[in-house]
Amino acid sequence: MFISVFDIFKIGVGPSSSHTVGPMVAVSRYLDRLRDLPGLADRAERITVTLHGSLAFTGKGHATDQAVSLGLLGAMPDTLDPDAVSGMIEGLRQEKMLHPEGLPALRFDPDVDVVFDYGPALPLHANAMTFKVHGANGDVVDEFVYYSIGGGFVVTEAELRNTRNEEEPITDQPEFPFPFKNAKQMLEMGKATPCTIAEMKFRNECTLQDEEAVRQGLDRIWSAMDACINRGIREGGILPGGLKVKRRAADIYQKLIREGRTNRPFEHTVVDWLGVYAMAVNEENAAGGRVVTAPTNGAAGVIPAVMRYYLDHCPDANQEGIRTFLLTAAAIGGIIKSNASISGAEVGCQGEVGSASSMAAAGLCAALGGTNEQIENAAEIALEHHLGMTCDPIAGLVQVPCIERNALGAVKAVTAASLALRGDGSHFVPLDGCIETMRQTGMDMMDQYKETSRGGLAVNIVAC
Repeated sequence: MFISVFDIFKIGVGPSSSHTVGPMVAVSRYLDRLRDLPGLADRAERITVTLHGSLAFTGKGHATDQAVSLGLLGAMPDTLDPDAVSGMIEGLRQEKMLHPEGLPALRFDPDVDVVFDYGPALPLHANAMTFKVHGANGDVVDEFVYYSIGGGFVVTEAELRNTRNEEEPITDQPEFPFPFKNAKQMLEMGKATPCTIAEMKFRNECTLQDEEAVRQGLDRIWSAMDACINRGIREGGILPGGLKVKRRAADIYQKLIREGRTNRPFEHTVVDWLGVYAMAVNEENAAGGRVVTAPTNGAAGVIPAVMRYYLDHCPDANQEGIRTFLLTAAAIGGIIKSNASISGAEVGCQGEVGSASSMAAAGLCAALGGTNEQIENAAEIALEHHLGMTCDPIAGLVQVPCIERNALGAVKAVTAASLALRGDGSHFVPLDGCIETMRQTGMDMMDQYKETSRGGLAVNIVAC
């Protein structure tokens, strides 16, 4: 299945793509479904939403209940003003009524009608939402399930089963010039043309829209990422949620600026710049600010940090290099998502920060002139050295260990790209083998280490 660069990189709000962005998208899809149901206006009185699996266990910390309410109020993650959220939620709490466009008014109490199901997850995926519309006497008029599968992607049961069944390929997509499904095919197509990975991805994207629209879309993605970094290095204070985690990026940034004016900076200071860029983004994410899924919100800092590193610290960096970076990273992210997962609730943090680091390594390698083989090598190195990483957020908040973990993921990405560029592209472990290993490792990982806050740091560190 073709996954567009604009699906991998989506502008939204924090703190989680699967727990915040996804539920808002799911609500929008469900309201569209209700508009198509005949006779609903005569029967519908009330709506409830039940969260299952990881959405329930870490839903409070990830503001999933708030995201559901915002979605029912008509908000979408790419246009929502984060500063308007508290007023919207408070107004709904007082009125306890929804007035969705094209539908009858529906009763909805955000403190009662979002239900957290702490039992077993639904069979198909750890992140599921059951929507129900009730009639005047409480009977269920309509019931439907959506799955938030990571990175803001939302699917129905039929769509999820279809993507997992290779014998029933999706047929409603156009013909793409380079329909690679894995890294091996990607490299083979690149040799046959010859084209770079970014060129192949660009030509695929141009099947859906014209060249200038693709370029403008790429520039818009980077602009949103860069703006997020800039906000993060200005803002101080304490992050919401109760852990009282201090925002550190702004303070570190000022220290780096001061140290840069001296005559004796450390050689490793560039690592601190990578870290502060990544932390700035993830502190913004944790605060519910505007971020870009890359490929998820929890891993949103890695790719922007490496891109900013490219612009600020690499000779001859330019805007075309930024586009090459994003296209290449999206190609790798699409392969990972199609053949494994980018969801922490499904495979742990190896699927989030691990995937982001792999994508960033590939993007940087491409922007610095690496061959297709070197790019694939860079992606493999970064992913390989995140294998087995668990997702164990303390108190269900995307703060500890997530913020620092993005900084380390960015450092690994640069290291992986550098190692690959020093070689000729030949290496022992192919990227496809590494992706399959990540998938198998995720399936074997115990549920308490997959974004449920029931294992790891989440239970061994007391939240004060």
